[in-house]
Amino acid sequence: MTWALPFGTMNLTRDDSEDRVSFWEFFFLLLIFIPMVMLWVFTLSDLAARSDISGLAKGLWAVAIVFLPVIGMLLYFLTRPDGLGTQPATADTAAGITAPPDAASTIDQLGKLADLHKSGALSDDEFTSAKAKLLDQS
Repeated sequence: MTWALPFGTMNLTRDDSEDRVSFWEFFFLLLIFIPMVMLWVFTLSDLAARSDISGLAKGLWAVAIVFLPVIGMLLYFLTRPDGLGTQPATADTAAGITAPPDAASTIDQLGKLADLHKSGALSDDEFTSAKAKLLDQS
């Protein structure tokens, strides 16, 4: 059945050759479209995980990536700082060795110990051992 329309004709019969996917359609789907979607998702998840930019900047980048996928992704990765979030673990952190507490926190803790000792919550022996332990850590 064919209908005549002002801008052309429309055929309403079904053609079985249209159900098959051509080689080039399959090629486009597997080798271009699916990797592009995966890269798009990776870019958006990387953007969401960043803590060095503000929410407004994240929103603008997301709009650019969604509405201009190829250009937005290229610009995002070209302007992204090198080594962001890829700090290698040092031997000390892998072994569980942490940095000593800074002097300010040690002084604060000594002050708290002195206050506890003055109030009578700590005996002389407990105060001396806690103070020695705290000073050995720093």
